[in-house]
Amino acid sequence: MFLHIVALHAVGSNNPDGIEIKKNKDKDGIPKDGIPFHPYYSVKDIMGVVAFLMIFCAVVFFAPAMNGYFLENANFVLANPLKTPDHIAPLWYLTPFYSVLRAIPPMFGSQFPGVLGMGAALVILVALPWLDRSPFKSIRYRSAPFKWALGVFVVSFIMLGWLGMQPVNELNAFLARLFTILYFAFFILMPWYTSIGKTKPVPERTTE
Repeated sequence: MFLHIVALHAVGSNNPDGIEIKKNKDKDGIPKDGIPFHPYYSVKDIMGVVAFLMIFCAVVFFAPAMNGYFLENANFVLANPLKTPDHIAPLWYLTPFYSVLRAIPPMFGSQFPGVLGMGAALVILVALPWLDRSPFKSIRYRSAPFKWALGVFVVSFIMLGWLGMQPVNELNAFLARLFTILYFAFFILMPWYTSIGKTKPVPERTTE
């Protein structure tokens, strides 16, 4: 949170049009195209917090386990040392990376390649600012290849999350490998598809 606030103060927040508000300042150094934090952002954030708390309270008071998606379903099964659980799945927010772990086959009897792939699926998110070569921040003005690639990435991530909750079989293993490849392809090919294709012109400020 501290690093986020520092970055927000140094770079500024984004906007739907992707306009660099720091390029046009008044004599006091305040961006002319910017808006005050209060009441605009404060009211918007309060609305978001209220909506989150409503969902949070609904889960806590009415469905804390959510059929094993929020709390492990195995915690509510009577312990039996003579029986191994049929299928162990992590919580829903870990299932995409767990699916990547299972998709990579062991090497020399070691699961280290899978662990490495799972870690890479998280660490590669840090490289996004350097992989994206597009001059536009807003998706409104991005090219069609970027939008298609983003759609494939979203579908791949959702499918990896679903596959992480399913038992292992030949079909699920094949799909997990396929969507793992598509997941990493989104990042590896990003310098290429963000620099090609026709983009829409970004609107410029014409009035003072």
